[in-house]
Amino acid sequence: MIQAKGIEKSFGTLKVLNGIDFIADRSEVVSIMGASGAGKSTFLQILGTLSSPDKGTLLIDGVDVLRLDGKHLADFRNRRLGFVFQAHHLLPEFTALENVMIPAFIAGRSRSDAEHAAVSLLADLGLSERLAHKPSELSGGEQQRVAIARALVNNPSVLFADEPSGNLDSKTKEELHNLFFSLRDKYGQTIVIVTHDPDLAKMCDRSLYMVDGIFVPQ
Repeated sequence: MIQAKGIEKSFGTLKVLNGIDFIADRSEVVSIMGASGAGKSTFLQILGTLSSPDKGTLLIDGVDVLRLDGKHLADFRNRRLGFVFQAHHLLPEFTALENVMIPAFIAGRSRSDAEHAAVSLLADLGLSERLAHKPSELSGGEQQRVAIARALVNNPSVLFADEPSGNLDSKTKEELHNLFFSLRDKYGQTIVIVTHDPDLAKMCDRSLYMVDGIFVPQ
């Protein structure tokens, strides 16, 4: 599903990624660990097409994404990739249901189709009773589940998560970790997770460790 080769990235004179190779199979859950500043989030942003490498190649589901222009890249990102971050980034003026529907609208889906998909996902995530609630009326765990539903509403091929449980208490964190795997089993996404949480890393199909912009044996 993902094939990255020779990925390099610098910010000024600071080289953050040093020629990384990475492969993730269809429906595989891969975690990336490492100390702060190792380059994990930078690499995840490149995999998610939110940033461009200085060198290297990146294929996602057979598409050479680095060759896509702005409009086609944005469309690919909206339809084929999903993102979950430590901060949920929900729009405060919209309800849970409306927040989840927004990417579907951007993809050009009808209101009825978008609403049906959003309601179904929120039900799968145990939020059927919270559809009309705004983010301020939801717990931290509920907000993050809404963010996950939003990431999945267009049925992406790949889900990227950057410290998705970093702001949650231990019980809610465990529930969220289990949720990623139940979603993978139901929807079949490839999931790449950047995390500092060793318990989450142990649950993954494979865990990689990054030091100074390269993967090293653990």
